[in-house]
Amino acid sequence: MPRTRHFALMPTVLAAGFGAVTAFAVLANGPVLADTSVWPEFQNGGQPQPDKLDLPLHWTPEANIAWTASIPGYGQSAPIVAHDQIVVTSTSGENKDSYHVCSYEIESGKPKWQIDLANPSPFKNSSMVSRAAPTAVATQQGFIAFFEGGILVSVSATGERQWEKNLVDQFGEIEARHGLAASLTQDAERIFVWVERSEDPYLVAMDKQSGDLVWKVAGLGTTSWASPRLISVDHKPHLVCSGSGKIVGLNPTTGERLWEFTDIANNSSCTPMPVGENLFLIGASDGRGETSGGSGAASNGLVEVTKQADGSFQAAFKWQAKKATSTFGSPVVAGNTAAIVNRTGVLYRIDLESGDQVSMDRVSAGGIWATPIVNGDVIYVFGHKGTTSVISLTNGDEVAKNRCWAEAGDEAPANGNETTSAKVLYAAAAASPYLIIRSGDELFAIKN
Repeated sequence: MPRTRHFALMPTVLAAGFGAVTAFAVLANGPVLADTSVWPEFQNGGQPQPDKLDLPLHWTPEANIAWTASIPGYGQSAPIVAHDQIVVTSTSGENKDSYHVCSYEIESGKPKWQIDLANPSPFKNSSMVSRAAPTAVATQQGFIAFFEGGILVSVSATGERQWEKNLVDQFGEIEARHGLAASLTQDAERIFVWVERSEDPYLVAMDKQSGDLVWKVAGLGTTSWASPRLISVDHKPHLVCSGSGKIVGLNPTTGERLWEFTDIANNSSCTPMPVGENLFLIGASDGRGETSGGSGAASNGLVEVTKQADGSFQAAFKWQAKKATSTFGSPVVAGNTAAIVNRTGVLYRIDLESGDQVSMDRVSAGGIWATPIVNGDVIYVFGHKGTTSVISLTNGDEVAKNRCWAEAGDEAPANGNETTSAKVLYAAAAASPYLIIRSGDELFAIKN
């Protein structure tokens, strides 16, 4: 239930989470924000926040939590803050029978509206498969959400359905190992949906106004829970998709494959993160724990895409990490460094220009599923068990160690929706002056 009411606001936002999304508008020179009052995309499109936001540094279950709100069912997507509201997605039912798009007031957490949708691809609701993992996007008109069962829906800012598409009816059944997690990506005209299913994977571009198909091309044919991202190459956007052992760049207007990069492994979970023109960070793990720590570091690094004399494109590592490996959280730009968190909660910072390691520190957050958020001279590291570490980028000190709920095992699962004995922190959104944290079935608004 909401705890405290605040004045309405139109926040400045960036977000990171378990699912993923991309740019609000794309001009000839690449991804740009068309309206800074609207949450543009998952992980802020990978772009660093230009100005330091007014965000809390310290909180506990008893202090600085402005309100909490229950989410119907369970979900793993990042919250969207746009049109003076917070929107999340979730699923419910024994076989994920229903999907939900839910809106909440920013200032109080009170429900505003809810859209319920039937799942065309029922599958056992368990922690072994994705549960409403793809993050939606905000448009000038409202929101577009995608669910791993195959439903794509456009909703107005006031909660009216504008159009709905059943991709199972259009393109066949969706079966994927552990489900789908790729979030939506958009440019000024199109919404991009990546369905990396087990058989006949595909990417589609749909018209944002009508939901009509613009183009459809083959997917990567590999394991992936990452999201597509628009990367500016020679001042034009490339739609970049990363799956285990392969990264490809596509023309977002036509779907034509422009380049392919295969000198990589275990890059199944991290979304490409832009680092200026022609460059992006990529992360990869050590796999499922069968290899020794650090052996997957060579697949973490900075990739450069260059245009060749014949007009073709080629991708290659500009530098590769020596020790740093990722997990579900993608690498981020933190000042003049890349920040990478491994499965045990070690934060590595690597010089963006040279690839040299700047620091290596273990943080209290532990392993992460949400991508960190950089705000000015600090970085927020969101441990999946619920601890958030705030780390100084100046000296590497841990400024704060915070939790929204009690340690694992100290309380019963809220709403009975958790399939394990503890809540999981899936995503966060910075909506100044609030920090919004999302577990499977609850939202937490934190404010000084």
